[in-house]
Amino acid sequence: MSRRTRRDFLVQTSAGAAALATVPYWSTSAQAKPLSAADRFTIGCIGMGGMGMGDAHDHSRFGDVVAVCDVDANHRERARGNDNIGKGKADSVEDYRRVLDRKDIEVVSIVTPDHWHTKIAIEALQAGKHVFCQKPLTLTLEENRLIRAACKANPKLMFFIGTQQRSDRRLFMRAVNMAQKGLLGDLKKITCGINGSPTGGPFAKTTAPANLNWDMWLGQAPKVEYIQQRCHNDFRWWYEYSGGKFTDWGAHHVDIALWAAKLTAEGTGPVEIDGSDCNHPVEFKDGNPLADDHFNTSHDFNIVNTFANGLQIHVTSRGDNGVLIEGTKGRIFVNREKITGKPIEESWDKDSYGDADASALYNGKPHEGHKNNFYRCIREGGLPVSDVYSHLQTMNVCHLSAVAGRLKRKIKWNPATEQIEGDELAAAMQSRKQRAGFEIPRVS
Repeated sequence: MSRRTRRDFLVQTSAGAAALATVPYWSTSAQAKPLSAADRFTIGCIGMGGMGMGDAHDHSRFGDVVAVCDVDANHRERARGNDNIGKGKADSVEDYRRVLDRKDIEVVSIVTPDHWHTKIAIEALQAGKHVFCQKPLTLTLEENRLIRAACKANPKLMFFIGTQQRSDRRLFMRAVNMAQKGLLGDLKKITCGINGSPTGGPFAKTTAPANLNWDMWLGQAPKVEYIQQRCHNDFRWWYEYSGGKFTDWGAHHVDIALWAAKLTAEGTGPVEIDGSDCNHPVEFKDGNPLADDHFNTSHDFNIVNTFANGLQIHVTSRGDNGVLIEGTKGRIFVNREKITGKPIEESWDKDSYGDADASALYNGKPHEGHKNNFYRCIREGGLPVSDVYSHLQTMNVCHLSAVAGRLKRKIKWNPATEQIEGDELAAAMQSRKQRAGFEIPRVS
């Protein structure tokens, strides 16, 4: 990366940082000043659905998208022809390995269904690429350990997660700062309202459309007949490919809860997870759905994660979507639209939340747009605001909530060993059998 001029990059991005800080984190309207050709990265985008297109558009501000990949030909050709992404010139490929094979590609953006994230990300690291990956990063507790090992084995490569709430200075960062500074007192309870999964079915089993490689889409998951509602946007509501709202919204709000409570380090985590108050739209046996033609992730739940210090984090489908943080001195509620509570109304943080405080949450980097931070960290080094290691702690809580909920009982977790203890069936659910030919690499 020495051939790139860091000074020019800093000048070009800092001008846009203030503007980016004032808009919602989900907005793509605030544009950083385009980089010169010498400073731009070469980027490969894997997964070109709706979210993949949006992320690719954002990445194109910082580099040239030279390859687009999707197992749906319609998706990849749409991306190739897009004036801001492929510009009619990018390679269009079905197999992500053709993207990783290219020596000129420096950055890969992974925006596939969840069950593909870990395998592609690890192989991207092995190919020497910097990685942007959408949340949730993993499908299982075992995958958390596998990807951590791969990242530690490749410390010079930047790995960044698409948890954009971490860059929202006006709302989520303010809430985290207030909690971390002790302004709310000792934290006793945090409620993560993540809504419930939709219900639906029975769905028709049909032949996959000619534009879709269904076998490749399934990847490590069991081979089943094609159902339209298993694929693309609706894959989230099947435990075979995702974790329902536990991992969809949980990856956002549980992340904020752990960040606020300073429980993001390896070795931290809940010691007991109570999933007894959890319902599913289909019948389950031993933690697995018996119907294969209905959405099967939970639509109604309140999972209680208890930590060694007594803090409880409730992951619930009930009430408002957002994060309620309760301490011995006060409480606040934050979501993507507002931040409320007496501490906010009375500005308890008026002398404790300035540029330096925002920079501290950004691991010493200046606060700026979410992907700006990713590319700055590639050039400068350091830990990005949405780092892989803290995200894996979030995913531990999300997956544990799902396991306990699927079994409708309490389970015990050892944060130090990262093992479920005293429950053979629950422990077996820490991993899943991977279909032959789609195994995830193991990095020692």
